[in-house]
Amino acid sequence: MPNLHRSTGPELRGKSLIVLCLLALACARAQRAEGQEPIPDLESKKAARLCLTQAPPEYPALAKVNYLQGMVRVQLVVSREGKVASAHVLSGNPLLAAAVLSTVHGWLYRPYIIKGISSAFTTRVDINFALRWKREELRPLRAETDFGRQVKPPEVLKRPTDGEPSDPSVRVRLRLLVNEEGKVIDSQLLNGFPAEFEGAAQRFERWSFRPARWGALSVPWYLDVDVPLDQTSSQAASSSPGGH
Repeated sequence: MPNLHRSTGPELRGKSLIVLCLLALACARAQRAEGQEPIPDLESKKAARLCLTQAPPEYPALAKVNYLQGMVRVQLVVSREGKVASAHVLSGNPLLAAAVLSTVHGWLYRPYIIKGISSAFTTRVDINFALRWKREELRPLRAETDFGRQVKPPEVLKRPTDGEPSDPSVRVRLRLLVNEEGKVIDSQLLNGFPAEFEGAAQRFERWSFRPARWGALSVPWYLDVDVPLDQTSSQAASSSPGGH
């Protein structure tokens, strides 16, 4: 049974700053246009006190039979109504991460009130998938490595080139989480400026993918891709206030 934990400490602080830029980019722009305050980032224990319903994700059967376990860290953006507006995986096995993403959008929180007004917020949650062993010496030591060796990673099937620069001088590297249906359910910026993410997302959203395969089964898995950007878009992103 997965256990829910609230991540604390400074180890995620630097990475979370980038994630916040990616998840809340559209919302933050709307807030700036309206003259509102930026979305606050709530410490995990404080956000947990606002939680009304938080059903744990189902442990994937394929992960169980292959002894896959471990922690999945997710970053949430919760709307002013208390609904999970978006979720992003910070770390975790792709099978377990996909299970978490399929569940967290059903979680509900009490509205976060600032000066008498409800506000959206971000927070982080850890979900631990753990199997029980009658004897510790029976626990496989290389389960995830052995499973990964048997997986054929996802592939890009179709990549429309219309609208792409003919001679791209800049490429943004992204890590996509492609589910068993070949759909991108999460993405992470590996290099480049956070402000470049929006342009890159508009490109890869038009691509189609073949899902990863484990034998005859399709499985969720990560895929690293390079998305081309033109020099003008890159320069604009790097010079924007949130570009760095």
